[in-house]
Amino acid sequence: MNPLKQFNWRFTVPVDLVLIVVLVSRGSGVFFSIAVVEALMWMVRLLWISPAMLMYIIRRLVQAIPVLLAVLAIGFALIQLAPGDMFTQMELSDNIRPEQLDRFREQFRLDQPWYMQFYQYVINAVQGEFGFSRTYRAPVFAVVSQRAANTILLSLTSLAFAWVLSIPAGVFAATNQYNIKDQFVSIFAFVGLAIPNFFLAFLLLYLVSSTGNWLPLGGMTSSGFRHMTATQQFFDIARHMVIPVVVIGTSIMATLTRVMRGEMLKIMNEQYVVTARAKGQTENKVVYMHALRNAINPMITILGFQLGNVMSGAALVEIVVAWPGLGSVLLEALLSQDLYLVVGSLIYGVGLLVIGNLLADIALALVDPRVRVG
Repeated sequence: MNPLKQFNWRFTVPVDLVLIVVLVSRGSGVFFSIAVVEALMWMVRLLWISPAMLMYIIRRLVQAIPVLLAVLAIGFALIQLAPGDMFTQMELSDNIRPEQLDRFREQFRLDQPWYMQFYQYVINAVQGEFGFSRTYRAPVFAVVSQRAANTILLSLTSLAFAWVLSIPAGVFAATNQYNIKDQFVSIFAFVGLAIPNFFLAFLLLYLVSSTGNWLPLGGMTSSGFRHMTATQQFFDIARHMVIPVVVIGTSIMATLTRVMRGEMLKIMNEQYVVTARAKGQTENKVVYMHALRNAINPMITILGFQLGNVMSGAALVEIVVAWPGLGSVLLEALLSQDLYLVVGSLIYGVGLLVIGNLLADIALALVDPRVRVG
């Protein structure tokens, strides 16, 4: 018998804790350590659970490599279209000689054609070197990793907020089709789609400031954050997240509610739903046990795309509410033409989009017995 089949993969769980502790002790963030260790360990566990799924994931990750390379190439080419470079503004200073600027450009390889810069960047990236940010005077990986963790936290919380509210709202609208309740939900969805995120953020900031500042108006933490206990720090971050989460989650919820309503209306007319009613089952059981389980599948399919959309849509909101995420970093990098910082942000965005689509496909295979990898 295959020894892999005899081994219980659950015995590998303690290894997760050991690896997380090792990464954290070496200076890695807790969130980053957990994400990396769990991703690697579940890849290993798939050897016992589902080798076919493991091969499918590896194949999808390999297919993502050309996508990343294409985004990098486009990013390098577009930045070259802008006049000047990151050292152009330094030419206005009388204390900088042209020889020094030439030496700086040579050090950052800006004196080479864009395709040579791209080739050298790919070679360095494979070795774990993603360039140096002149704006922040720090390695790009360190800058982007810190800010990306804040953006991911905000994006995932907004997604969770939208999903928790949009699913029952869509079911409620579908089960009350064309009456006043359905119209109320539809009006809310259309308003959420019509209002730009940054404008809604300004409205909420004005509302809070004019009613007593009962919520923080910007930032991620308060001034005395380091002296707080762990519980106080958690609630402090949660209070700062209320406004951006409501702003981003409202637009997502508006879209999801419309999708959920449409799918529920379509499923409610299927033959198996009519048969369930004919057998005398209660309406709640018909709706939530039969219709909802199949209506939610398209929602899972678009989940992967939503992660990328949330990341891009959160940029302006982060700037408005002063959330220390990738939005402000990317804007500053573009204004200063910080080439490597822009490209590093693009890599994170595309990588999250690829991973989000992969996770959505895996989740769809888990909840829908008609979708299997074999």
